[in-house]
Amino acid sequence: MKIVFTDADTVSTGDLSFSAFADYGTVIRYGVTAPDEAAERVADADIVLCNKTPMTAAVLEKAIKLKYIGILATGCNNVDLKKAKELGITVCNVPGYSTEGVVQLVFTFITELYGNLGKYRASVAAGEWKNSPTFSYFPFPIGVMAGRTVGIVGFGAIGSRVAKIADAFGMKVLINTRTPKSGFPYTFTDLDTLLTESDIVTLHCPLTPQTENLIDAEALGKMKKGAVLINTSRGPVVDEKALREALDCGKLMGAGLDVLRTEPMAEDCPLFGAPNCIITPHIAWAAEETRARLLAVAESNLSAFLDGKPVNVVS
Repeated sequence: MKIVFTDADTVSTGDLSFSAFADYGTVIRYGVTAPDEAAERVADADIVLCNKTPMTAAVLEKAIKLKYIGILATGCNNVDLKKAKELGITVCNVPGYSTEGVVQLVFTFITELYGNLGKYRASVAAGEWKNSPTFSYFPFPIGVMAGRTVGIVGFGAIGSRVAKIADAFGMKVLINTRTPKSGFPYTFTDLDTLLTESDIVTLHCPLTPQTENLIDAEALGKMKKGAVLINTSRGPVVDEKALREALDCGKLMGAGLDVLRTEPMAEDCPLFGAPNCIITPHIAWAAEETRARLLAVAESNLSAFLDGKPVNVVS
């Protein structure tokens, strides 16, 4: 049996082992696979393990032996699930493995935007505190998170964990989700209400045709002046040009983004250099222990499939 990793370098920089997968067959590991290389590389594969490599209908149709795709992620928008089902290819993902890492970055963004720690650290390093006439100087705004309203779009594993921690900070929590749930001490509401009442809006929804450009110029216009937008879900959920305009004109106080429409960042990305916009290179999931958990679950998924009892099936 031939097992092909199409983009192993997106999961490991050499700090993790793929040896467990050799127990199931012959492993071919590519560091990165360009879209125009995918069809050739998976043409005779029985098993494909991929993170972001596009598994389009054209690619799948040429993979005549392919029986299983293991997505090395939670999101599965890089795989044509409809075509996979049509061809009898089982597709499984890895849910929940990065929850704590994503939530940690969400609050890193929020505390940085409210506390300006980076600016204060740079100021002290530049010797400016040494020259201060007072024991404490505060040229950069500092806000308090307690008492603020955080609006969470999406209430899966990550969104619900964000809500719990926001509650611990003394924040009011609003939730917008397709399926409101009972038994939680939070307010479930429509998107318009969430946008107009929240000081912070944080996105935790999947990328679907319904959520693409969910946060567009109209949505941003409904947000409070001085509000903050956080996106750790998928880049295309946000209209980047509209966000740039909202930051430039001061409508929003700031934004924290771990995802962009094009990754790596495009040369013409409208958010490059935007004021008070913190952009990180899709790293919320990248802690070593998180990536190790990802590979472990991916191997467990494969084992379950080969035993005839697939789990975490998305198609």
